[in-house]
Amino acid sequence: MGIKWRHWAVSAAALALLAATGCENTPSARPKPTAAPSTPVARVCARPAAGPATAPAGAVTVDPAVAGDLAAKTKSSPPHTTFWLRPGRHRLGPDRYAQVIPKKGNTYLGAPGAVLDGRRTNQYAFGGTAGDVTVRYLTVQGFVAPHNEGVVNHDSADGWVIEHSVIQNNSGAALMAGARQQVRANCLRGNGQYGMNAYKSPGRITGLVLEGNEITGNNRDDWERRQPGCGCAGGVKFWAVDGADVRGNWVHDNRGPGLWADTNNNDFRIEDNLIEANDGAALIYETSYNAVIRENTIRRNNWVEGRSRADRGDNFPFATVYLSESGGEPRVRARTDRIEIYRNVLENNWSGITLWENADRFCNSPANTSSGACTLLVKNTRRCAQPAIATAPLYADCRWKTQRVDIHGNRFVLDKSVVDCTVKCDRMAVLANYGTYPDWSPYQGELVAEAITRKQHNRWHDNVYIGSWTFVAHDPSRTLDSGQWQGTPYQQDAGSTFRARDRG
Repeated sequence: MGIKWRHWAVSAAALALLAATGCENTPSARPKPTAAPSTPVARVCARPAAGPATAPAGAVTVDPAVAGDLAAKTKSSPPHTTFWLRPGRHRLGPDRYAQVIPKKGNTYLGAPGAVLDGRRTNQYAFGGTAGDVTVRYLTVQGFVAPHNEGVVNHDSADGWVIEHSVIQNNSGAALMAGARQQVRANCLRGNGQYGMNAYKSPGRITGLVLEGNEITGNNRDDWERRQPGCGCAGGVKFWAVDGADVRGNWVHDNRGPGLWADTNNNDFRIEDNLIEANDGAALIYETSYNAVIRENTIRRNNWVEGRSRADRGDNFPFATVYLSESGGEPRVRARTDRIEIYRNVLENNWSGITLWENADRFCNSPANTSSGACTLLVKNTRRCAQPAIATAPLYADCRWKTQRVDIHGNRFVLDKSVVDCTVKCDRMAVLANYGTYPDWSPYQGELVAEAITRKQHNRWHDNVYIGSWTFVAHDPSRTLDSGQWQGTPYQQDAGSTFRARDRG
């Protein structure tokens, strides 16, 4: 974990959480806390669904007046038992490792007003390896999971369903994730690191669903300030997830990125989400494969991080949708063999979409910050060495490539007076650095920059641009206007329209 890359860093500016989190500190550099959206997207935190007011038939009743009652009754009951938590504040034992260890198929239902409170003492709420556990209608708060660990499904067991719950004000992540996990209609709010950390060791997570959740105010502990460059903060982080549907969520006001898929993720569908007012990018897709990103509304993201880097004189095009060494790969099975970005509305973000490759980042390179990982096309990282890496197939397969990216039918709106900027907030980009490292690298010089810009089938077309936009191609020094972007040799955005202001 702790995967990171050279060009992305989170600002130390404080985050204004929603009023419900009880925090007040609103730096002028970031958007004001977001009002409820006009579209009916995941307004979960303001109106959490209520659980059953009486115990379902056959359920075991849990008494909040008895400390540790939930854990004890779970231990003494058989698998597939339903537990109903009465209204009130439920506690675990006083030991920091005291937690509930469900059995296979258990269900936990909270009555209206049922809260499982870690009292800033217990690290985990629900752990263990039992599969097919359900948690519904329960507020879980006050747990102190360590860095990179989570409170609910701490051990990333498979087949869990977490629905209609409020998981808030914990340290670490609200949730971990296992295969076939369904996370629906929850409020994941004000947690110290992530709303969810979809990470499982060892192995990959398959069939993940994240639907209709409100994910807000996370990374309260500002981990990028505490561990600069850790790459360990934001609304949701995905690691080695194979098959994910992320739809209908309201992801807003998180410190750092909203959604971040990092290292060998594949087959994502990210659709119908409202992603707004996150300090960093709305979406990062990094060293990963094959995705459909469609029909999302993405607005007022990256104001804090983009502005911070620009103020430091950094010329890199920090964008609100950032694809880093990620692309379509037909040899990796998925529902698509491209990354397709279409029918999205991006409005008043700090810049638009950046497609990037680090020429020095590949399997077995010291510059590969993905903790020794290799691409999904090479099982043995040590094969990526001289002399074999300089020849086919390893020359191609030892690096993650930003390729086969199709960006079309989107609406890009920018009013610089809203974003409060004059320069560096208005860019689309496709670029790489000049390869220099290590000395045995076969990717030195402009090879990767030429490839990502002109040879890897990355294409913008049939989009609508409103406002003042500039374009960066090949490397950060090449800034283009729309005519140069559309002309030879780049030939981007065929069929697109450009106008200074909205006509309606």
